[in-house]
Amino acid sequence: MEASQITIKKLDRKRFNILVGYSRSPAAEFVSEELAWFANDDETIIGVLIRDTLDDDFCSILMTRDEGDRFCAFDIEVSFPTADEAQNWLVNAMKWHTGCGLKMCAQGHAPRGPDLFTPVLALEDQHPTFVRLATDPMFLPARVVIKEMMPHFTDIDGNFVEQFQSRGFDSRLWELYLYAYFSEQGLFLDRNYAAPDFLVKKYGKAVGIEAVITGRKDNNPPKYLKPPSPAKTKAEVLEAHRNQIPIIFGSPLYSKLKKKYWELPHIKGHPLILAIADFHDDGSMLWTSSALSSYLYGNRYDWHHDDKGKLIITPSKVDNHQVGAKQIPSGFFFQPDAEHISAVLFSASGTISKFNRMGRQAGFLDPNIVMIRMGTCYDHDPNASVPKAFRYLVDENCNETWAEGLSMFHNPKAEYPVPEELFPSIAHHHLRGNLIHGRIPKFHPFSSITLHIRSKRKETR
Repeated sequence: MEASQITIKKLDRKRFNILVGYSRSPAAEFVSEELAWFANDDETIIGVLIRDTLDDDFCSILMTRDEGDRFCAFDIEVSFPTADEAQNWLVNAMKWHTGCGLKMCAQGHAPRGPDLFTPVLALEDQHPTFVRLATDPMFLPARVVIKEMMPHFTDIDGNFVEQFQSRGFDSRLWELYLYAYFSEQGLFLDRNYAAPDFLVKKYGKAVGIEAVITGRKDNNPPKYLKPPSPAKTKAEVLEAHRNQIPIIFGSPLYSKLKKKYWELPHIKGHPLILAIADFHDDGSMLWTSSALSSYLYGNRYDWHHDDKGKLIITPSKVDNHQVGAKQIPSGFFFQPDAEHISAVLFSASGTISKFNRMGRQAGFLDPNIVMIRMGTCYDHDPNASVPKAFRYLVDENCNETWAEGLSMFHNPKAEYPVPEELFPSIAHHHLRGNLIHGRIPKFHPFSSITLHIRSKRKETR
């Protein structure tokens, strides 16, 4: 193919991050700045224009897939005095390699990552959400996101695929979400240990992170077709927040506490975080999040507005939570050994809908499906007592991040506090006196639902 017939297009950063982001070394941000991204028509060759922040000159990097299906650099040119010269070289080099038919560059050491979507179990043993993810056009964006991620993902236990396809789907998806966030945050991931799930490093500091979820009871299995549960009333939610939900959160957190990961040689002397998500029932993450902080700190909060409209919050101590014969102490951070847990990380957004939105905004889509997100978010008005509502069309104009919606609740008794500079883009909460004080991003969703609307498009002649 002649170079004049080859088109090189500019690539949106969001799409570049889905395709190539996991190939990016976290060290790159210390010495360089990405300026623009390019691809040929079939995206088999991708280029990035970079400014060397040490020498203040420019370089161009060309990438294609290796035998493990990862994008890797195969042609690099450095020390251009201007960005225009670097870009001209990059575009011409991409055209030349495309014209030569280059689509893969073997590295000799690139094994494939886990194949999540080839079934290893009989259909009746597969998780209903996995079946939909693997087959439904509605979830095409999420499939692309996960497929691009997996060549870089290390299956430490050797059973990730089987669990992802079966009853472990929710917990394994939560791990993939955390992996995506840590990668986006530019953290170095050390996956050489069986536990905890992640060891992240940056700025000479290390933090261990163990993923955990609230799971379903055996009498409430996931179903492919299931009638929607009736919406809970405000009174029902408030009552569940007093005892039921703290116990649901407390059981897995206490189980992880008993594992004593802080005694492992590679964790000793470092902060340890438990990262939890709620999957105990259909849609449970929409309404349970505020009960977590009450359980962690052992306080319940009432509020009212004074005659000048100022919000007044009144804390009250909670000693325990009880449902039937089951009783647990409140205040997880104040339990024996809990000083070894530096913080609890939580999000109500680590769901398959998150992966779908991230893929859709990067331009991966079924053209017959429209995606709309609606939910509630933090209101920065200091006198606001309820969240704000939001609603928007999910498309290429969106800029959602993996960090969006994540909250870190810091343990006031932590032996090794978490260095917040490793996690700058999320919400951080600290107990001061009896009140929780938060540093909240500009847009911080508490919960949301994503609607998928199928449309029938008529052909135009």
